[in-house]
Amino acid sequence: MWLEILLASVLGFVIYWFVSKGKEETLPLEDGWWGPGVRPTAEEDKSIRPFKVETSDEEINDLHQRIDRVRLTSPLEDSRFHYGFNSNYLKKIISYWRNEFDWRKQVEILNKYPHFKTKIEGLDIHFIHVKPTNLPSGQTPKPLLMVHGWPGSFYEFYKIIPLLTDPKNHGLSDEHVFEVICPSIPGYGFSEASSKKGFNSVATARIFYKLMLRLGFQKFYIQGGDWGALICTNMAQLVPSHIKGLHLNMALILRNFYTMTLPLGRRFGGLFGYTERDMELIYPFKKIFFSLLRESGYMHIQSTKPDTVGCALNDSPVGLAAYILEKFSTWTNSEFRDLEDGGLERKFSLDDLLTGIMLYWTTGTITSSQRFYKENLGQVNKHETLKVYVPTGFAAFPCELIHFPEKWVKSKYPKLISYSYMPRGGHFAAFEEPELLAQDIRKFVGLQERQ
Repeated sequence: MWLEILLASVLGFVIYWFVSKGKEETLPLEDGWWGPGVRPTAEEDKSIRPFKVETSDEEINDLHQRIDRVRLTSPLEDSRFHYGFNSNYLKKIISYWRNEFDWRKQVEILNKYPHFKTKIEGLDIHFIHVKPTNLPSGQTPKPLLMVHGWPGSFYEFYKIIPLLTDPKNHGLSDEHVFEVICPSIPGYGFSEASSKKGFNSVATARIFYKLMLRLGFQKFYIQGGDWGALICTNMAQLVPSHIKGLHLNMALILRNFYTMTLPLGRRFGGLFGYTERDMELIYPFKKIFFSLLRESGYMHIQSTKPDTVGCALNDSPVGLAAYILEKFSTWTNSEFRDLEDGGLERKFSLDDLLTGIMLYWTTGTITSSQRFYKENLGQVNKHETLKVYVPTGFAAFPCELIHFPEKWVKSKYPKLISYSYMPRGGHFAAFEEPELLAQDIRKFVGLQERQ
């Protein structure tokens, strides 16, 4: 009897494997309501409203008063950035922020692109929408949705947008001209935070899909890194027929055969499809492993009890700056932890960095942004095991927190048509290396359009 049951089980599994092998499974689209209270019976207002970033004397004075009352702890001798943000260098940032940083000027810069808000699933969704100004005759712009991550914002895309919407005036071919939409993830910056538990990347993907439909786009390209990579991946899993192409500069590939090959890869890398460049970026594995441990402490806090640390960060602008800017140091290049200033000004200006901080500070959204970790990590998610069947391009930046070889990426994204080893750059690709990222997006779109 038991033999018959075993044989029947094996036969059933084999039949299921053959039947499902070629099936391109998608996520159910479903629906949601994330606003406060009970969902209204009336139809949701679908209007798109212009929005403008504003500030006030009260906002700036409050910031300055809090900065003036800062209390710092002296760093250990020769600790550099090994214990976190070095408070000696933090004093320089505080002084610049208090005495030289011009928030009103930065607000004007933020407003140079058109901002909008619209209500979707009970939440006010903020986005910028930039159309090309010098479109060649007879050409239609390609809609491109670009999604940020944590601790980033839509502002990370300000330097790459002109390369995509006005390429000819920036030394690039006008063969591919884009119309760029950059939303803020709900709970980040100017997008309203969910009032309900469970708001995760799939819900965000569905909302951004509805946003694109509301803007009149039935088919479009999507691009992301960090949480943006997962949100865009989920969009491709939800509505693959609406996605012309998916471009990523990071991937979250957790449940995969190839990740289990890491301990053996250094000796048998060729058997697993690793190139010489892959080997350089992955090994010695012990070094990469301990680097990931050092850089992932925040993740455990934010995926378990985000509100606790959020209380402190939302009350102290200096604490918020130290917490966030540390990521812009070591996530840009892990070796920057050996520097007294964390290498921050090697890649970014203080004006740009502090503008990013101000988008969290003035909106009071650090806590809601951190909750995104708790809603996405620590539970089994169906999307983790689903493959993505849309044309995909991947830019592998060498200083990303972890390198994803082409074999890894293709196992999750079988329609990978473009994989690039980027010459330099880290986690915040659009912010740090806008020209390189723009070139790779254009390369991917060119390949896709010719198929």
